[in-house]
Amino acid sequence: MSTYRAAQVTAANGTFELVEREVRRPGPAQVRIAVEACGVCHSDALFVSGGLPGVSFPEVPGHEIAGRLEELGEGVRERGWQEGDRVAVGWFGGSCGHYRACREGDFIVCPNLKVPGWAYDGGFGEKVIAPVDALARIPEALSASDAGPMACAGVTTFNGLRRSSARPGDLVAVLGLGGLGHLGVQYAVAMGFETVAIARGAAKADFAEQLGAHHYVDSTSGTPVAEALKSLGGAKVVLATAGHSEAITATVDGLAHRGELVVIGADTAPLGINPTQLLMAGRVVRGHPSGTSQDVEDTMAFSALHGIRPMTENVPLDDADEAYQKMLSGKARFRMVLTT
Repeated sequence: MSTYRAAQVTAANGTFELVEREVRRPGPAQVRIAVEACGVCHSDALFVSGGLPGVSFPEVPGHEIAGRLEELGEGVRERGWQEGDRVAVGWFGGSCGHYRACREGDFIVCPNLKVPGWAYDGGFGEKVIAPVDALARIPEALSASDAGPMACAGVTTFNGLRRSSARPGDLVAVLGLGGLGHLGVQYAVAMGFETVAIARGAAKADFAEQLGAHHYVDSTSGTPVAEALKSLGGAKVVLATAGHSEAITATVDGLAHRGELVVIGADTAPLGINPTQLLMAGRVVRGHPSGTSQDVEDTMAFSALHGIRPMTENVPLDDADEAYQKMLSGKARFRMVLTT
């Protein structure tokens, strides 16, 4: 019997342990991926904690997967895939194809979205079996440890900006300079926006400049963030990558007329926005999910073209628990990536 290693937790908020699992063959319209790298996303905590309905234990999370196709199920080769192809699988791990959203072609908001680590074992292991519609082809310019985070953190920020109302030359603010925000700033600059980075502390100003930001707003300086944005003319779009409702709320009055708040940072606390803030200036608040496999391909192609890469700390699969705890504590800078 052939086996592979996976890092799993056996109870909510448990410690990761390495186990041997039997290698399975992919079914029709499925593939088996030999995982080379998998990013550790803060959303993994939703699964490890058992905080989402349908999560069962033992749990193998991981939805920033990069690797190579190892075995193809029936009907996959006819879709243009071959063994050895480099692929990424992100938060979009396949859709059901039956709900109205899917029938309208809006697959990323499928109510039965097949997120790796939720619908099936994720990338915290040496192998993953995934649906063929989840596959995004990795360009040769990107390493596996670069491509993995692009399948979630990258596509979320890239899509959030390109599907916003902003146009080249507009003032766009990125709230947060973490795992999402440091990519968001790079994408905003490459898309031709006058880019504002917003974060806590004056010390991050140099880093924001290194990423290409034209302006930096220190949210702890004493000057309200909204006032700082208004002094720059008002933001056409604020991309809120920080998962902090109070910080997101503080940007709203800094939006220009018809400005748009694009929320991608998750928090369960309510936003403190009143209708008048939206009505008088015609502002819009929009939640934005991740992106389909095609969106992931677009993100990686754009990143390769413009030299945009995630900042990662690579650790071996053996250290999965250490990497996860470092991410959870906030001590990880940008993206922890497990490599096999």
